[in-house]
Amino acid sequence: MAAEKMTTATTTTSLFEKYPLLLAPMAGISDEVFRSLCLEQGASLGYTEMVSAKGLSYSNAKTRDLIKLAPGEKQVAVQIFGHESETMAKEAYGIQEYLGAALAYIDINMGCPARKIVRKGDGCALMCDPPLAADIISAVSRAVDVPVTVKFRRGYHLGEETALDFAKRAQEAGASGVAIHGRFAEQYYRGQADWGIIATIKRALTIPVIGNGDVKTGADARAMKEETSCDAVMIGRGAQGNPWIFASAKAALEKSEIPAAPSIEERLFMACRHAALLSALGGRNIVRMRKHAMFYVAGIPRATKARGAINACVTYEDFEKVFTDLLQDAQQDAQQDAQQGSHHDSPQDSHQGS
Repeated sequence: MAAEKMTTATTTTSLFEKYPLLLAPMAGISDEVFRSLCLEQGASLGYTEMVSAKGLSYSNAKTRDLIKLAPGEKQVAVQIFGHESETMAKEAYGIQEYLGAALAYIDINMGCPARKIVRKGDGCALMCDPPLAADIISAVSRAVDVPVTVKFRRGYHLGEETALDFAKRAQEAGASGVAIHGRFAEQYYRGQADWGIIATIKRALTIPVIGNGDVKTGADARAMKEETSCDAVMIGRGAQGNPWIFASAKAALEKSEIPAAPSIEERLFMACRHAALLSALGGRNIVRMRKHAMFYVAGIPRATKARGAINACVTYEDFEKVFTDLLQDAQQDAQQDAQQGSHHDSPQDSHQGS
């Protein structure tokens, strides 16, 4: 058993040498289209949205759609959630059979703090039941040939540090790696993520450790890597409406020149492209763009008006019009600002010429 664990740990370490920069699993966000855009910008690997093991067991087509590969996506990490060991193991095996060599690894969600997840005993609720969590990890690890990682938080209850003990139990149960978000479940996303717990767990384990939480810039990615010695950096909310963060993070990790932030025009062009790709999937996929669009337009002048229009969008053409109108408004504002600046300069220019 020890030899098997050593082999798994070595294999997983090599995996994260290949995939040092990860797109986090995010419900309603990390679909196949968004993963493809982030991969283009420099993400090493993307995670699917979290997938219900119970939903897969019911052969739910909508759930199955969550693990579709994007065009050109060679590998993906699939995150599953649930609290029944047998179901989790069976469905993890099914995912492996379905994706084959395209499956990089299985991740088990033990960190989601959402009430609708926790009240069913899933997600971060499992941090309150370490024996059950260990049983799930062990069952899933035995069921598949690919590495199995576990994503969890600093602890469940605010101020109760349980992540280190939980990480050790995960390793003993057969996890090939762990991903740590530096907040308590009761914080949700409030306050600041504590990277110190990531560093503590990295020092204590022999399996790879992924760092997550408050990576909002490329410089943050490098800082997390340097402060925690984590094997990979995972970016979640910082990538929403901002796939360019991966280009910045990649450059920062490689200690090369960080590219300039995208212009308003580039942001809205990407938003249009994102909408077009979702529309091409058919069905109601285009409606998913509403959530993405809110992030793309954040901080752009007159975005408040645009957000109201976004909520009414139901076709690609609807989104295209919103983005085009917003760009025109931004360009007009910039032109007016330039004219006003020129006007303010003119008296000084006329005095100099007299």
